[in-house]
Amino acid sequence: MTPQPGSPSAFERIGGEPGLRRLTERFYDLMDLEPAYCVLRAVHGRDLSNARQRLYWFLCGWTGGPQHYTERFGHPRLRARHMPFAIGSVERDQWLACMEQAMAQTDVDDALRVQLRQSFFQTADWMRNQSD
Repeated sequence: MTPQPGSPSAFERIGGEPGLRRLTERFYDLMDLEPAYCVLRAVHGRDLSNARQRLYWFLCGWTGGPQHYTERFGHPRLRARHMPFAIGSVERDQWLACMEQAMAQTDVDDALRVQLRQSFFQTADWMRNQSD
């Protein structure tokens, strides 16, 4: 995500690392608690701690903050790293709905949510590796 010249990055607008930590934690808490995300939850296995940390690291860099993920693992190569997991429209849609709920519950401002929602959809749709 590239901000307009002279405007704050999504990382800054969301509240930096503490804001992204809250968003990531809420996202995985919802995935674990809400029956509406059961298909998505099943893809992740029993322990969510690794997924929580990696998404947080990724989002920091993706939104314009510290490059924690790439410093540890190199280029994200999102599609390649997710190929072992069956991702179809159901998983994509549950991921997006879960993230939308997490953004709403962590008070991400409306304008930023619109921007993130569009970027998240493009990325999540590109990650699909199963035909429906």
